[in-house]
Amino acid sequence: MLLKDFKIYFERELSDLFNLAEVRHFFYILIEDLLNENRFLLAVNPDYTLSAHHLNTFENALKGLKKKAPIQYITGLAHFGNLTLKVNESVLIPRPETLELINYIKDSFKHAPPKTILDIGTGTGCIPISLAKNLPQANISAIDISENALKIAKQNAILNEVEINFSKIDILKTTTLWQKFDIIVSNPPYVRELEKVEIQNNVLHNEPHLALFVSDENPLIFYDKIADVAKQHLTKNGLLFFEINQYLGQETLKLLAEKGFTNIKLRKDLFGNERMVKASFFI
Repeated sequence: MLLKDFKIYFERELSDLFNLAEVRHFFYILIEDLLNENRFLLAVNPDYTLSAHHLNTFENALKGLKKKAPIQYITGLAHFGNLTLKVNESVLIPRPETLELINYIKDSFKHAPPKTILDIGTGTGCIPISLAKNLPQANISAIDISENALKIAKQNAILNEVEINFSKIDILKTTTLWQKFDIIVSNPPYVRELEKVEIQNNVLHNEPHLALFVSDENPLIFYDKIADVAKQHLTKNGLLFFEINQYLGQETLKLLAEKGFTNIKLRKDLFGNERMVKASFFI
């Protein structure tokens, strides 16, 4: 089947579910991630023919989109900055806000690059892998409670040609780590149950709730525990970085201040939401 004919069919089948710009964006992603071709393929090769294998793959992708599955889970790939990452239903799809957190970390260490970094709740591994690309001299570790998430993270480290020390650890049950770190960073679960009404259905019905939600009664449970661990395991000039719930910025600052952290900074993302925190702990 000609790719241009499938495009017409693809757009027609999804016209009641998405606007045309979204549908065409999905189609370009399929060209790039399933055919490994430039998105402008049809412009340079209007008579490109899909093989039987690729036609079947595109049809399955169409079925997934009709069910409102995220395009990243359909292709098995997510693009994050300059990285290509493998994803499946065991991990959250990396968000642009997390890329901003990574840039915040890099900007904070322009003159004295960190030697040791720990990422808590690594998921796809997007944070430590991005940092490894930009801070190649650092020894970087990452932990997660999910064995399936760690499998994906390890594959992504290999795919992006970096070395990360991965471990399966439940941070909520941990009091002691194996060393101290110049940076401890985490993007833990922080969406309250009451906020589910704000979550799009394709996220709510597909992405892992273990990595998303916390109880309304104790929404800062991970920040509370990670801060306690960080107090004991940051180096003298070390820094703690969090991605946070945009509605709980002041509460997060208060929690860190009460634990003795200093130089606490709350930073907004590009959309004006309070999304990042940086803090230090000097004894």
